[in-house]
Amino acid sequence: MARFGDALTTGADLVNAAERAATGALEQVEGPVDLVCFFVSGSDPEEVTLAGKRVMELAGDATALGCSATGVIGGGRGVEGQGAVSVWCASLPDVGLTPFRLDTVVEGDHLAVVGMREPDPTDRVAIMLANPYEFPTQAFVRETTEALDGLPVVGGMADGMRGEESVRLFCDGEVAENGAIGVLLGGDGVLGTVVSQGCRPIGQNMTATKAEGNVLLELAGTSAYEKLEELVESLSEEDRLLAARGLHVGVAMDEYADQHGQGDFLVRTLAGAEPDTGALTIGDMVEVGQTVRFQVRDAGTADEDLAERLAEFGEHHRMGAGLLFSCNGRGEAMFPHPDHDPLAVRRALGDGAVAGFFAAGEIGPVGGVNHVHTFTACLLAFAP
Repeated sequence: MARFGDALTTGADLVNAAERAATGALEQVEGPVDLVCFFVSGSDPEEVTLAGKRVMELAGDATALGCSATGVIGGGRGVEGQGAVSVWCASLPDVGLTPFRLDTVVEGDHLAVVGMREPDPTDRVAIMLANPYEFPTQAFVRETTEALDGLPVVGGMADGMRGEESVRLFCDGEVAENGAIGVLLGGDGVLGTVVSQGCRPIGQNMTATKAEGNVLLELAGTSAYEKLEELVESLSEEDRLLAARGLHVGVAMDEYADQHGQGDFLVRTLAGAEPDTGALTIGDMVEVGQTVRFQVRDAGTADEDLAERLAEFGEHHRMGAGLLFSCNGRGEAMFPHPDHDPLAVRRALGDGAVAGFFAAGEIGPVGGVNHVHTFTACLLAFAP
């Protein structure tokens, strides 16, 4: 019995593309469909809205969740920068589905997020899609690990070809231009998440001996900037070129591990370097005593890391289908074609149904803590 289906269609007529994609995916599933996830890419926000509404109409009684994007994934391929609709659907009779819609309200001198559902003890994961332009995704996701009792959150930030004005979120017949949407999933049919940050460590592990917030001041008792200079001078020509294109800093997720290698770090962008003060600014908080290591990223490293993460997960789980949230910098911007990530995941699943979108920021757990990432591929895997 086929429990999953996926389809991707392209065309200038987005409503027609939505009908074809939804019909194609739904026809692959035997029995009632419980969850429909869909993603729409198009130049006209109103056409995107109509396409999303059409998919929700065709979804019938199923829980329907989707968003706009600059590129979509489905049918074993990725499509960027053109009109396209991707639809993924599943029959999940043993999985509980609880949709939610998040908004922000002003409370005193700060914003508060409202609308999050209380997880059930059987819930295994939450899917979340957010508007990155006005919803405090980074801050909210950082708090979810504790607030949701360790429940993994996976998903991505929506976008559109016209930026902020073109973001659309779709949930159970409703269309929103702000906030965030999602669904809690509970039951044995949900296997878990795979997060591939696609970076390779360079240099040596070092301890942060002085730090303030997201600013590294000293590494191993020496100016952080001096340590960076020492590293660059020691690199091969190939790694030096990669570092010049974009250097990253990995923060070890488990300080008690005997060794810290590839995949053991939360990777963050090196956002700034100040020779005068010796400070390095990174894209997240770092605490004194944490182990850090510089990182580089290229197509080969990203390919190897994704394959390794999928293989490790596959050793413990038999996967049948998945939802893939891949960075909009991982398509043709990183690989020779936009199909790299969906094809890699499909190989690991054995040609199972895979769909998703190229996100403006990906959500997934690393070291048991939920984070917002960049240049990352986040997969939610389902049992066959």
